[in-house]
Amino acid sequence: MNILMMTNTYVPHVGGVARSVLAFSQMLRKMGHRVLVVAPTFEGSPPDEIDVIRLPAIQHFNGSDFSVRLPIPGLLSTALDAFQPDIVHSHHPFLVGDAALGVATLRDLPLVFTHHTMYEQYTHYVPGDSPAMKRFAVRMATEYANLCDHVIAPSESIAQILKRCGVSVPTTVIPTGVDSKRFSRGNGSSARTRYNIPSDAFIVGHVGRLAPEKNLSFLARAVAAFLQCNANAHFFVAGVGPSEPEIMGLFAERGLSKRLHIVGVLPDVQLANAYHAMDVFAFASRSETQGLVLVEAMVAGVPVVAIDASGVREVVVNNENGWLLPHQDETAFSEALLTIATLGATERAVLSRTCRETARAFSLKYSTQRLLSLYEKTIETSPREQPREHSKWRQTLRFLEMEWKLWSGRADAAVQSRQPGASSGH
Repeated sequence: MNILMMTNTYVPHVGGVARSVLAFSQMLRKMGHRVLVVAPTFEGSPPDEIDVIRLPAIQHFNGSDFSVRLPIPGLLSTALDAFQPDIVHSHHPFLVGDAALGVATLRDLPLVFTHHTMYEQYTHYVPGDSPAMKRFAVRMATEYANLCDHVIAPSESIAQILKRCGVSVPTTVIPTGVDSKRFSRGNGSSARTRYNIPSDAFIVGHVGRLAPEKNLSFLARAVAAFLQCNANAHFFVAGVGPSEPEIMGLFAERGLSKRLHIVGVLPDVQLANAYHAMDVFAFASRSETQGLVLVEAMVAGVPVVAIDASGVREVVVNNENGWLLPHQDETAFSEALLTIATLGATERAVLSRTCRETARAFSLKYSTQRLLSLYEKTIETSPREQPREHSKWRQTLRFLEMEWKLWSGRADAAVQSRQPGASSGH
């Protein structure tokens, strides 16, 4: 089967979507299928990629670590003529996702869409962030989903949310699987030595993109409070993003800089070593569709402290493989970290064993087999009973663009009114 995957984020970008596309495409190729990935250019993109088409893009859109592809009509035509895709798999409802809809419509191909992201949690990256923008983000994703042949939800929580929002096309829950071989073995001592962390230190770990929607301000405060009461504890963070200066500033204010280790993006072996160096994995995001890094940590036997949210509750079971806190409370989060820190060796061993058992349910091979079966079923049931209303999607995008401009103008006016010498209106 020839599978066309189209995504706004791909390696070397750090994030769940990029890792999901990479994991599925690699496993599908191992199974004998061909996968062509279409994604924007990112800084540091490998020059010798095979079966990857990079689209010219604006880097660091609005201060984020995202790329925004530039619309170049006809850029893909020759490559797709040669590839001859059997199915299109879109991973976003806009930008490259819009191109995926166009490709599927013009070539009469079935279109599958994975709803990876709670888009209303990301409107701070566009001018004029507002409640209206959040509503439009939900509407945009919903209407896009209903133009597809099948929707994939990474977790049951997200499947229920999509149904409530009005997604009416068939929806299947398929989590992104984790390759246990990558993370089941690692040298935690090597990681501690590499980053000058004492061998007997208690390490609170975190892996992911360092961005506001990941609720890192809260996480940093809660972990810092724990460190202030535990002189032998360190905070180890693997990732990059715009929130890094804020985290560093908070730890500096509290005199904890020497026990904060932000190490950037780690290659596979070093990342596995990092997971095995951790004593607990801390996670506070409430915008996830699936907690992929939570599963990776559990493959390494690392328990998790997290806030109850979509994509998290499917992985973390309170008092079994970690602590799932019902509310966002810094004291409660810090106390949960302390609970794990004070466990005896036998209790820790039981907790680690339960974590590994949890991770086995998220096998990459099993998830990919389910994805492949969905592809085959979707191809068999094509063509659609009703033609795609591509014009309706374009109309929605025009409304969204008008909303951006409206709220951007209001935001600019508000900023100007606060400038020295601006009219007070009296």
